[in-house]
Amino acid sequence: MFDRMKERKKQVKTVRRIVFVIALVLLLALAGLGYWGYNYVKEALQPMDAESEETVTVEVPIGSGISSISQLLEDNGLVKDARIYEYYVKFNNQSDFQAGTYDLTPSMTLDEITESLKTGKVYHEPVFSITVPEGLHLEEIASRVIAEKTNYTAEQFMELIQSDAFIDEMMAKYPTLLTDEIKGENIRYALEGYLFPATYPFYEENPPLAHIAEEMIRAMDANILPLLPALEEQERTVHWLLTFSSLLEEEATSKSDREAIASVFYNRLNDGMKLQTDPTVIYAQGEHKERLLFSDYEFDHPYNTYVTPALPPGPIAGAGRASLEAALDPATTDYFYFLADSEGTNHFSKTYEEHLEKSAQYIGN
Repeated sequence: MFDRMKERKKQVKTVRRIVFVIALVLLLALAGLGYWGYNYVKEALQPMDAESEETVTVEVPIGSGISSISQLLEDNGLVKDARIYEYYVKFNNQSDFQAGTYDLTPSMTLDEITESLKTGKVYHEPVFSITVPEGLHLEEIASRVIAEKTNYTAEQFMELIQSDAFIDEMMAKYPTLLTDEIKGENIRYALEGYLFPATYPFYEENPPLAHIAEEMIRAMDANILPLLPALEEQERTVHWLLTFSSLLEEEATSKSDREAIASVFYNRLNDGMKLQTDPTVIYAQGEHKERLLFSDYEFDHPYNTYVTPALPPGPIAGAGRASLEAALDPATTDYFYFLADSEGTNHFSKTYEEHLEKSAQYIGN
């Protein structure tokens, strides 16, 4: 009996030791798991790469919820864990994320990413920005913007912008904006007028040239989108709009003039008259001239509206939003002529005789 009691005590001690070891192992495992979990969450709340200059373009579709947005950010390497970002957003009572296209970087904090998605703006300091003014044609963008503000040459830009591969890629990405009309007969440059004039921030020191050019095309696509219903109602094409608007951009001296100049162009076209706008003569020549000669006006070229009784084959420059809107909503006037004086003020006339009088008064010839 004593032997059995000793055996039982021995077994109890053994069980206790085993339970103690198991408990200790579990406790250490829990502590290790807790420590790992703490570090994992802590790391997930930090920027993915604080030193990164890479730009990641993210498209947030309309109607996206926080779960799908979180997964989108993880898939694009902008957050470490979609679930943790989702919990972070909910814990901080953040909501009302906006659909759109965002250029984000792995160096952004979760707060910066969240604020960007809520406001539709990217709260991150760009490495550099370039500004494309209204009214520039492609060769001017190449020489006055790309060559001066980036490490690329004007020749490299023009080579890219005329590349069949690049043009086809952009047509596939932006089919509403870039139609087969850009490859029409007598078109000088397929993408002329399709790069939106604006200021563009970039978040890496040397972004690919194709990325720079696509940003300008993407911006034009975004600005054309709200105008599509009006275009459809008027049975006009995007190519027509950009062509017409480019003439306004080159002729206008202020926003208030654009609607009036548009009315002149409409009136002349509806009356079967030639537009006779000087910027098309200069574009047809292929070089800038301080003063046009009579022979220039007679230059037989599809872009010369002193020769052709219609719009040129395509845009001659990049039009801004004001010109795009004026082209679709011109003023109602009886004007057929206009001229600008030395101070840039436009003077409008209903008849050719009146136009000649104003020419003598304000220009002196």
